[in-house]
Amino acid sequence: MDFPEAARRDAGYQLHRLQTGQTPQDWKPLNGLGRRVIGVREFRIWQDDATFRIAYVMKFDGYISVLHCWQKTTQATEKTTKAVIARRYREAKERFK
Repeated sequence: MDFPEAARRDAGYQLHRLQTGQTPQDWKPLNGLGRRVIGVREFRIWQDDATFRIAYVMKFDGYISVLHCWQKTTQATEKTTKAVIARRYREAKERFK
């Protein structure tokens, strides 16, 4: 699924905030991703009747690693989404050793 244009613009702005040392306007830690998967955060983008999320981590050599982008459809984060984020976290950790 593609993010709508307005959501993409907002996501770009939130990533710019991260690049300039600020925090995104609406973020929270993303826990429960498994052992040794720590420091992952998500920021939320609210567009009309949809919510979009971007999971990222900033602990590997100061890089912002975007791990996953998705549209939130339920209150809880789905297990498959968490599995994707955890796998990409491990890949980023290995890449930025």
